[in-house]
Amino acid sequence: MEYHRPVMLEESVDALAIKPDGVYVDVTFGGGGHSALIVSKLTTGKLYSFDQDKDAEEQSKKLEGPNFQFVRANFRDLKKYLRLYGVRQVDGILADLGVSSHQFNEGSRGFSTRFDGPLDMRMNYEHGESAADVVANYSEEQLHRIFGIYGEVKNAKTLARTIVEQRSRRPIETINDFKQAIRSCTPKGKENKYLAQVFQALRIEVNDEMKALEEMLVQAAEVLKPGGRLSVISYHSLEDRMVKNFIAKGKFFGEVEKDLFGNEIKPLDAVSRKPIVPSEEELLINSRSRSAKLRIAEKRELDD
Repeated sequence: MEYHRPVMLEESVDALAIKPDGVYVDVTFGGGGHSALIVSKLTTGKLYSFDQDKDAEEQSKKLEGPNFQFVRANFRDLKKYLRLYGVRQVDGILADLGVSSHQFNEGSRGFSTRFDGPLDMRMNYEHGESAADVVANYSEEQLHRIFGIYGEVKNAKTLARTIVEQRSRRPIETINDFKQAIRSCTPKGKENKYLAQVFQALRIEVNDEMKALEEMLVQAAEVLKPGGRLSVISYHSLEDRMVKNFIAKGKFFGEVEKDLFGNEIKPLDAVSRKPIVPSEEELLINSRSRSAKLRIAEKRELDD
């Protein structure tokens, strides 16, 4: 089985307008598809690829060489780790915010509703609380919040109450335990979509994904050289809205700030007004790409 089929591979890498001697960062190595294509375009340049997943680190060994450095870290620590390697500015940054096919296909990771296995969902399975911990320990109000906000689940309140009731009767430790516990809340005929939303909410909470994305975007804008490119693929409306707002306004909420002369104060400019979406051909061969949106931005030139 293929480890991971990268989404919008050519489009997202082309967006970086790669210079053979440039310095680039892939903040989401995953199966290494985007990284491999970037490295193939470098001569004296360098790519730094981040991933917190041990399996991704194993995959990265295929790219070992003078143009490539794997960094086992969460992308929220982008600036700190680049500094460790003596890097202050880069020419381009790519982020593919999806869970890799490998993580979905590995039942023991707990990302997919298709398998039974531990209710885990940690991107770094050696660290932090698992989804089972969240389900066991969060209050009804906390559960209601994460399912409502991160999963946009319509019956989030009922779902939270059901989980609290069910866990008082028996532990919820595996994917099948969980599916069984919430069966009464799962709409008939729409099971797959509903479970995908519920699992998404848990995964975002377990990995603190929205806060990590916010921190990474702010740091990305800081380390990009003027004229440098940011290429981001997102898969759900929460992520896409965050990326869109940051590119458009330099912040995540509210309106763009302006200086005394009415000029917008923000670090990036959108390269294309609308997001790029997968081609019909890609949708046919890679169903996971169907919700993907690619946004491209360029670091503003410094004012004289």
